[in-house]
Amino acid sequence: MADEEPMLTVDGVTVPDPASFKWAIEDVSNSDAGRTEDFVMHKNRGAQKRKLTLGWSVKTWHDASVILKAFNPEYVTVRYPDMLDEEFQTRTFYAGSERTGQVKWWRNGENKRIGDISFSIIEQ
Repeated sequence: MADEEPMLTVDGVTVPDPASFKWAIEDVSNSDAGRTEDFVMHKNRGAQKRKLTLGWSVKTWHDASVILKAFNPEYVTVRYPDMLDEEFQTRTFYAGSERTGQVKWWRNGENKRIGDISFSIIEQ
C-alpha cells in the first residue's frame, strides 16, 4: 500500500495533519470600491486570497512546539488541498496575529498536557 499524501507541508516539511481544517476564500477589493450615490455597490475585486483556519489536538508541549515553529517565520510556503481548485496547491502564507494553545493539565511542572492549538494562515 502506498503512503498517503500528507495534508500539509510547510516549507517542504510535513507537519502533522490538523484535527480541524477550515478553507475560505476572501475577496480583496480595489481602493475605489464602495457605494456610489445611487446606492449601487461597486466591489471592484482586485484579487482573491485563501485563508486556512487550522487546529490540532496535541498531547505534549513538544508536539505543540513543532507545529508552532513550522508556522513561525514571517512567510511560509504551504502545500494544502484547495477546495476551489480541487487539487493540492502551493502558496505563500503568513500566520494570523493570534496563535492560541490550551493547557489541559499541569502538575508541578511535570506531565505537561496540551489540549489544542489553533490559528489561521492567510495567503500573502
